[in-house]
Amino acid sequence: MERIASFQVDHNKLEPGMYLSRRDGQVVTFDLRFKKPNTGSLLTNAEMHSVEHILATLLRNGRAKDAVIYFGPMGCQTGFYFLFDSARLSEADAVELLKEAFAAGASFEGEMPGKSPIECGNYINLDVNLARAQCACYSEIIRDWTPEKLAY
Repeated sequence: MERIASFQVDHNKLEPGMYLSRRDGQVVTFDLRFKKPNTGSLLTNAEMHSVEHILATLLRNGRAKDAVIYFGPMGCQTGFYFLFDSARLSEADAVELLKEAFAAGASFEGEMPGKSPIECGNYINLDVNLARAQCACYSEIIRDWTPEKLAY
């Protein structure tokens, strides 16, 4: 079998940041790395789940909501995938959108979106403070990110 593209990236050298993972027609996938892989420093399940709820809510209610296809965690627990429609949002605009969304996540006020047994199958491990802290850290990592930095 052919190895998928993300398995061809040297994860020992991959730094936290935002990367262009793939293009599938109009669908573009960004690889949002929070933690350096292979260091033992992974996002906890509660951190991942909490960031997912806050960011997915912000992105799907934001200025580019019609371009957002998916925001969700990586199985390796080092970050998230963001998929968007490139006919509705350029890569440069997607970088700016993510900067805005993570900054908003860092200062999010109110109840955790989807924190009920009706809305989420694992609502117990959601924590708005964990989400804010991780969003603040990642917001700092991508603060000066540009489309030119999207290459692995």
